[in-house]
Amino acid sequence: MELAYYSDYAVRLVNSEEPARGKDALTSVEAVRDLFVGNASAARRATDADVTRFRSVRARLRAVFEAADGDDETLAVDLLNSLLLEFPVSPQISGHDFRDDDGRPLWHMHLADHPSNVTAGYAAIAAMGLAFHLTSYGVDRLGLCEAAPCRNAYLDTSTNRSRRYCSDRCATRANVAAYRARKRLEADRSESTGLAADSAQRTTASGER
Repeated sequence: MELAYYSDYAVRLVNSEEPARGKDALTSVEAVRDLFVGNASAARRATDADVTRFRSVRARLRAVFEAADGDDETLAVDLLNSLLLEFPVSPQISGHDFRDDDGRPLWHMHLADHPSNVTAGYAAIAAMGLAFHLTSYGVDRLGLCEAAPCRNAYLDTSTNRSRRYCSDRCATRANVAAYRARKRLEADRSESTGLAADSAQRTTASGER
């Protein structure tokens, strides 16, 4: 398993809130547990106290994406480094759940956390995964959706660094909005041109009289 895979933990947590829409899905311990995709044992350790702690980590992770989206590379790295220092992990070689055709383990790198609580464990994995993604692909691969008012976080893995939206839905919505804006502009220009032509004709007619 590539360590950059763990960056999805950061995206899931950041996108549990949509500030521009006033929406926050992280309101219960059940919502916290839902973030642990494929890690039921960790999810079961979550308590009500983790809701507030998760929200705090979420704000710090969003700040990393905001700095990257604003082309402040140094700030993004500094913010991420502070999370890495506060929530450390231990890389380990693992072969659990992955076997080749002969039944032998498929060895891969795994991030083992040693948390005092479930929030610390999640934060450690999310921060480390985001750090691997950033150093492997570049700070500009961390983005916030341009389809206002969405602003969801995303990780750009496109070959030409062209991603601008968090989902196909937002991309379609933005394209439709841009198309309608162009049509309105064309209509306004056409109307202005028509009014100018009418005015010119009236002026010419008046002069002839």
